Amino acid sequence: MKRLFMYKKFITFLIAVLLTGTIQAQDTLRINFRQAVDLALSANVTYQTQSNNMEVLKLEKQNALLSHLPNANINSSFSQQSGQQFQQIEGEIVVTNVTNEVVNAGLNMSMPIFNSGRRILDTQSAKLAYEAGEKGLDRAQQQVMFDVARRYLQVLLDQEIVRISLENLENQKETLRQIDGFVDAGLRTLSDKYNQQSEVARLESVLVDAELQYENDVWDLSEYLQLEPGVVPVLEEVDPRSGGLRFEGMDMAELYDIAQANRADGVQQKLLETSFKKDMQAIKAMYYPRIGAFYNYNTFFTSLDDRNLQDQLLKVYPQNTLGLSLNIPIFNNFQTRLDVSRSKVAYKNQVLQKESLDRKIYQDVKLAYLNYMAAVKKEGNTSIQVLAAEEAQNAISERFRLGISNFVDLATANQQLVAAQADKAQAVYTLFFQEVLMQHALGTLEVLQ
Repeated sequence: MKRLFMYKKFITFLIAVLLTGTIQAQDTLRINFRQAVDLALSANVTYQTQSNNMEVLKLEKQNALLSHLPNANINSSFSQQSGQQFQQIEGEIVVTNVTNEVVNAGLNMSMPIFNSGRRILDTQSAKLAYEAGEKGLDRAQQQVMFDVARRYLQVLLDQEIVRISLENLENQKETLRQIDGFVDAGLRTLSDKYNQQSEVARLESVLVDAELQYENDVWDLSEYLQLEPGVVPVLEEVDPRSGGLRFEGMDMAELYDIAQANRADGVQQKLLETSFKKDMQAIKAMYYPRIGAFYNYNTFFTSLDDRNLQDQLLKVYPQNTLGLSLNIPIFNNFQTRLDVSRSKVAYKNQVLQKESLDRKIYQDVKLAYLNYMAAVKKEGNTSIQVLAAEEAQNAISERFRLGISNFVDLATANQQLVAAQADKAQAVYTLFFQEVLMQHALGTLEVLQ
């Protein structure tokens, strides 16, 4: 029996050494939560993609604003004509076989005057789309913060579980040394010693499991932060009791109102709905006549004229044209009708997405609040559980020392105390995480300091 115990102890010790050696062989990076969020934002594909899309939305907004100004283009061309050239000299057409070099230049400007408000609608739509993009980026940032918080707090909880397991293991080793003394003095039987040796071996395995869980969650966080291979984050502590019970006593109607006002994705869908509606109205404007103004300045130079380049371009041949254009759509193969139909479908789909998100926001708030209230109750219950388990363990330990209680009672009391401590740590971090989850559901999540 003793040889079997020593063999298990050696295997457990060897696993712990290998895990410790692995940790020490890795490069470590000490970070706090703010730094973890910054790393995640710089590595998150979804957030970076939306950030890149904002550049396009910004340019589309600028383009819509500048569409109210005239379009201006300068054109120029050079050509060489060889062969028969027709010239009008003193009222007669003279044909000569020469080479004519021609330079053309012009300035063209156009500006819509009336197009049934399409420019205004396009401008408003682009502005709303840009604001919606900003809200989408804010929500993506909150999502990254939430994902980091979940992993970050899980690692801190694992650290606390490892600490509790290690502390309990040391306590049980001390109990084993006491029992050895009792056995030598004839106060306890060998069965008590062997039972305690078995309990110590079990707790060593529990510690190994806790350390392994910690390692897995650390690597999960490292992967999410996209750290270099072999780099392990060392996290700064946060106070899980610092949040307070800020949502206790609030009803669902109040919480839902907060979510509707603050959820960035909800505001984004509202802005997109209005933007799509204005797009549809802008395309419908193509059914109606359009009036535009234009100005053209054209001139040219020809080698058949003996006057110099400057005189020909600026004095002899310039032409100025200023006018209005009227475009009345009659039939364009139903292209406008197709564009209007597409925009109407896009608008209806956007309305459906907004309604779906409104329902999801309510569900998110409802579930988050239920979990939050359950976490509040569990945190209070585990506090009582730990106090009761400590009192029971102290009493049974004293009775065991006096020889009144047996080993089974002592082992049961120790296990209940450790389970209560682990439940308490789990409840504290769960409540803190539920605070974060509530803020995420309400759209009020901010970076923890």
